[in-house]
Order: sequence, then structure tokens, then C-alpha cells
Amino acid sequence: MRVAIVTESFPPDINGVAHCTLQTADHLHRRGHHPLVIAPAGPPGGAPPAAAGGPPESQGELDRSHPYPVVRIPSLPLPGYPQVRVALPSRKLAAAITAHHSDVVHLASPFVLGARGMTAALRLRIPALAVYQTDLGSYARTYLGAGENAAWRRIRAVHTAADRTLAPSTASARDLEVHGVPRIRLWPRGVDTERFHPSRRDPELRRSLAPGGELIVGYIGRLAPEKNVELLAPLSRLPGVQVVVVGDGPSEPALRAAMPRARFLGRRTGNDLARVFASLDVFAHTGPQETFCQTVQEAQASGVPVVAPAAGGPLDLIDHGRTGLLVPPGDATEVTDAVSLLSADAKLRAALGHAGREAVEGRTWAAIGDQLIDHYTEVLAARTAVAA
Repeated sequence: MRVAIVTESFPPDINGVAHCTLQTADHLHRRGHHPLVIAPAGPPGGAPPAAAGGPPESQGELDRSHPYPVVRIPSLPLPGYPQVRVALPSRKLAAAITAHHSDVVHLASPFVLGARGMTAALRLRIPALAVYQTDLGSYARTYLGAGENAAWRRIRAVHTAADRTLAPSTASARDLEVHGVPRIRLWPRGVDTERFHPSRRDPELRRSLAPGGELIVGYIGRLAPEKNVELLAPLSRLPGVQVVVVGDGPSEPALRAAMPRARFLGRRTGNDLARVFASLDVFAHTGPQETFCQTVQEAQASGVPVVAPAAGGPLDLIDHGRTGLLVPPGDATEVTDAVSLLSADAKLRAALGHAGREAVEGRTWAAIGDQLIDHYTEVLAARTAVAA
């Protein structure tokens, strides 16, 4: 099967869309399929080298750092949030799909580049799946104070044109249904249960972070307004608690000022990130706008008890009182109380961590990737049946 994946973000970007797209393309390649990734280019001078002699002009900048082609479309940084890049209009997208002879188009969190990918798929009469991953309506409200309805009109237009929309959680599926998106199926996310594992707990790292033996409470993710990391500020002032923050983003200066006792470790990836996860005593997620919340799964795979808001993706991931604790969204006191409960009860921490690990052991990327291939196959079969 030849699959063109049009994504708003791809490594070296570090975010949920980029990571899921990478896992999808890698899995398709391992299963003998032929993925093509089309993504925004990074800043000038930061892109991986192209093939010797340069790529065909019609295919854009060709990234050869993966075992499948990755076409980079020229982009600009998002004003106020330069870590996010927005692809510019380009004929190279449709040309790349045509040259690839794609059987199906996969739109990863479509909004700008993905919307153009949907247009290309319609013009070329190729079936398309749209994967909903980002609550852009809430982002518009958070960053602009307006524009939520306009964002949803854009989302609805793109997803309605797709043969199938894949939602990562029951909460996001409900949101899509409320906003009039048809043909929705659930497709969750996988987790690397070998990399994220309790065995990576590192006593030396723990001593460096909490030399007085404090309870280590960690947040891992982007440092941005919609993540509400400031809810950890009261917790960071408690004696016997050491808050650790991993990640970067526009909110970092304000968070450092609000939590002077917290340890900020910056961006971590790979095995280094897994070591940090496993070395926590509690993982606290604070953002209420998660369509899935991959970091909750990674904490659970690491055997770490989780505290998260009772909203969005965590509702599917956490069985309250068994695999983690859910708290009302946006309530710093409830977050502090939940962590205090875990601080006082080592047996409860161990039980939640163990049950969380058991809950995710079957959610490997291979299993989730095979589910995606089944979705492709069903959509192709349906399109063929209509044409017959």
C-alpha cells in the first residue's frame, strides 16, 4: 500500500503530532508498505541534507534521514510561538502525492498543510483519512481570545471531506460529533513499553534532583498557556516535595518566576526522557485540552502514579483510584491534595503505578499501527465498492 502522510509537524519537532506521525510512517515501512511524509520545513539551515544532486523540483526539499521519503514544504514560524511552523502554499504537495502514486492520503491533525492535502486528495480522487489530534478551537480561545468558531468551521470542512475521521479518545469523538463531523472512528495512540519501563528508575538521578529525599513530582510536556503548568506552583512550595519540569515553550520564563524552587530540566528525549519518567514518584499533568495525552501513557508505562484532569483524553486512560487519580480541571488545590494523598501513602503510589503499567502493556505502537492499516484497508474497499 502506498500511503501519503500529510502532517502539520514532523521530527525534529517534539510534540504529539510529530511523534505519532513518525511512529505511523516507521510502522508502515516495517510492514512492507510505502509511506511518503509531507511536512513543513524547519528554519533555514536546520533541515537534514537532501539526496546527492538534489531532489526533483516538483517534490520539494527531500529529507533523506528516514528509510522513506520525507518532502519538506517551505514554512514560516507561527507568530508568538516560533517552535510551531506553518507551511506556505505550494504546488509541491500535490506534485509529491502524484509522483508517489499514493493509494490513500493520511492527514495528521489537518489544519493548514493538511487542508491543502485534503484538496489534493479530492482533485486526484484518492481516499483520505483525517486524524484529529489537536483541539485547535480551544487553542484559538486560549491564544487569541477569539476565533474558536472559525477554527471549528475549518476543522469541520476538512474532516467532512475525508472518507473517515479517526479520533484518539471518546471525549474528542464527542467533540467532533457535536460540531457536525461525520464518519468518526476511534483510533488511540501507542506507547513504547520497552523504552518507558520501571527498570529505568535511576537512584543517582533521584539523588541529584532531591538530595533531601523529597517526593519528586514531575510535569513533562510543552510549557505553553494551554498546559496550565502554573497549577503546580502551590505544590512546589510544600516542604518535602520537589517539583521537576521537563520541556520548553513560551511559558517557561513565567513558570520559572512562579516556581523558583522547581527544577527545570529543559527538553529531554529518547532514553534520557524515559529515565526521567521512571525516576519520578508522581507524574502530574495539568492541561485540560488534551485530545489524548501521550505523556500519561508514558508515565503509566514507567510504573509511575499519575494525577491528571478529568477532561479529554485522560478520561480514557485513567481508571480513577485504580490506574491513577483524576482531579477537576483547572483546580490547583485539588492537584495539591491529590499529590499530598500520594505523598502520605507509599502503598497507594505503588499500587497505582503497577496497575497503570499493566493497563498499557498491550498498547504497543505495533498493535496501534496494525489497527490503522485496517482503517486504510476498509476505506479503500469502500471506495472501490462505490466505484464498482
